[in-house]
Amino acid sequence: MRPIFTQIFGKAQAFLTKPSMASRVTAPAPWITGSQQCTLDTCPISLAHITYLPNLAGNAFYVALFAFLILSQLAIGIRTRTWSFMGSTVCGLILEVLGYAARIKMRSNPFIDRWFTMYIVCLTIAPAFLSAAIYVSLARIVAVYTTSVSRIKQRSYSIIFVACDIVSLLLQAAGGAITTSDEASTIQAGINIMLAGLAAQVASLTLYLGICLDLAWRIYRLSFRTKGTGSPGTDSVENNGFALYPDFAGLRASRSWGSFLVLQGLATICIYVRSVFRVAELSGGFDSHLANDEVTFMALEGAMISLAAIALSTWGHPGIGFQGRWSELDYAMFSRTRK
Repeated sequence: MRPIFTQIFGKAQAFLTKPSMASRVTAPAPWITGSQQCTLDTCPISLAHITYLPNLAGNAFYVALFAFLILSQLAIGIRTRTWSFMGSTVCGLILEVLGYAARIKMRSNPFIDRWFTMYIVCLTIAPAFLSAAIYVSLARIVAVYTTSVSRIKQRSYSIIFVACDIVSLLLQAAGGAITTSDEASTIQAGINIMLAGLAAQVASLTLYLGICLDLAWRIYRLSFRTKGTGSPGTDSVENNGFALYPDFAGLRASRSWGSFLVLQGLATICIYVRSVFRVAELSGGFDSHLANDEVTFMALEGAMISLAAIALSTWGHPGIGFQGRWSELDYAMFSRTRK
């Protein structure tokens, strides 16, 4: 089986890295004084922001996919009134469309700053919006079981993680904009800022996964102890004063709820893998082999975020998972009186 996979990967890599006319230019034309004057006919592609021409078919596929998922998010979000989730996810998907559209535009001239800036900023910060959509779901997921099992107040989940996401987003956006400078030291400073933002995102996702695992374990223990008491899911069950809310027993037992939790977890892991990859990619700078390997980029950036977006736009969408009861679990984020 291994030779087959090797052959498939080799063909994909050959397709995505097909040599172009630009590879025939070995030195800039005599009148060129800066990279912004370059074109594919006058400068070698080694002077461009990336040392390959983005593959048209692959990038166009992602543009079409994310555009379709925007429509899916709008349809489900408006129908189920999951406004916060829809707003955050749609913003992320729009940025994905813009980022891959910019990569397509880079095919005509990969030297100029405009399309590179659009690509690097949009695709770097877009997953932060998808993460925010996942974060706002957690407090309501807890409320479907019982807020008593949580170690922190319900509203604190959104406050903590959305705040981390905002910090991460600002750092990534600022760093991406700075990297368009012509000064090597300034470019490196921009890369370092982007790395800080991506590292913050990885740390936030790690904390989120840790909290989710802790909650899952505590809820499992509570559910296990509840069995055999004669009063499953009622407030009379003695488990250190904790009990599962009976109002949502039917929802918890449904297949759609189980699918929702699995796909939310899948989306989180995909975004996590992508973020770790981007940290590794940028650690070597824009000139590193990893930063100029389109096959790896399309797999660990494009495919990972595609899987996450598909999950969040189908059965991983809270409008489907909560079966129309999302608004019942609304909470005042900045209220001092509610958990």
